[in-house]
Amino acid sequence: MADSALSVRDLPLAVASMSIGRAWVHDMDIKLSEIARVGLKGVEIFFEDVVYAAKKIDPTATETDEEPLLEAAGHIRTLCDKYGLKVLVLQPLLNYEGLLDPVKHREALVKCKLFFKLAKTLGTDMIQVPSQMIMQGTTGDFDKIVADLREIGEMGLKEDPPIRFAYECMAWGAHVDTWEQTWDIVERVSLPNFGIVLDTFQILGRIWADPTEASGKLASGPTSLASTISKLKCIAPKLLPKVFYIQLCDAELLSPPISPSHPFYDHEQKPRMMWSRNARLFPCEYEKGAYLPVIELAKAIFDGLGYRGWVSLEVFARSAAEEGQHVPQEHAQRAAKSWKCFLSEAGYA
Repeated sequence: MADSALSVRDLPLAVASMSIGRAWVHDMDIKLSEIARVGLKGVEIFFEDVVYAAKKIDPTATETDEEPLLEAAGHIRTLCDKYGLKVLVLQPLLNYEGLLDPVKHREALVKCKLFFKLAKTLGTDMIQVPSQMIMQGTTGDFDKIVADLREIGEMGLKEDPPIRFAYECMAWGAHVDTWEQTWDIVERVSLPNFGIVLDTFQILGRIWADPTEASGKLASGPTSLASTISKLKCIAPKLLPKVFYIQLCDAELLSPPISPSHPFYDHEQKPRMMWSRNARLFPCEYEKGAYLPVIELAKAIFDGLGYRGWVSLEVFARSAAEEGQHVPQEHAQRAAKSWKCFLSEAGYA
C-alpha cells in the first residue's frame, strides 16, 4: 500500500517480464528496453527469464545451479538500472505449500533460499507465491498450508533486509482457488512480511468466467462479483495493509470454448489453466476478445478498498512466444495503451 492521496493515474506501473516475450525466444535486454521506452516504471521478473539468461552464461545451467543463476540475476539488475526500472518482485515460487513428502518439502525450502539470493541480487525484497497447483502429493489441510507458508515467512524475516511474500490464488488451484481463501490464509499466517496479491484475472476467472462455456460466463458470476466487491469494502481496514501489489489482466472469450478437441487442450491441466496459459489479454483489449469485468473489479480495489500502490500488468499469451523483434515492442506498446484505456474508461484519466 502506498500514499492514499495519490490518484490512480499517478500510481507506479509495472509489467511482468514474460508478458513482453517468452524467455526462450526474446532476450531480457530487448524486453527491458521496450518496457522503459513506453514509460513503465517497474517489472516483475519471471524466474523463467533468469533461467534462460543463465543458459547464455552456461548452456548446461539448470533451475538449481546457483552460480550462473546469480550471475544472470546480476546482469538483469544491471539492465534494469540502465533503463531506470524498479524490480517489483521475483515470481513465481511454484507449488510450495502442502507437500506431503518431507523430502520434497526440504527441496522446496532449498529453492526458497535460492530465491532469497536471487531477489537480493535483483534488488527486490518481494517474492510471489502462487497457490499450489498440483493435486497429487499435496494436501488441502489448511493447517498444513498455513504452517508451510509461515515457515518461509519466518525464514524471510531473518533475512537482512527482510524478504516479503505475496501470496496469490490461482483460479485452477488444487486446494486454494479464491481470493477469500488466500486472505484467510494470510490472516492465519499472521506475519508482517506475508501479504496478498489481488489479480483481476485470477479472481474473475474463478468467480465470473467459465472457459468451457460458449458464453464464457458462469450463471452465478454477477452475484459472485457483487459479493466480492462488497467484501473488499467491508474488510478494507484489515485487508488494505496486506495487499502488497495488484495485477490487472483480462482474457479472451474463446470460440469455440475449451473442450478435448480445442487446440489449447491439455489433459494434464484444468480448463482455466489452459485458458490462462494461452489467452490472457491486457485490460481493455476488446478488439482481441477481452470480456471480463476488469474495470468493475479494479474500481472496487481502488475505490472501495482504497488501494494506492504498485499496479502490474500480467499476461500469459501465445503471441508472446512468437518470433521476431516486433514482439517485445508490440507487447510493451499494448501494455502502455491498455493502461491509458483503463484510466479513461474507469474515470481516472
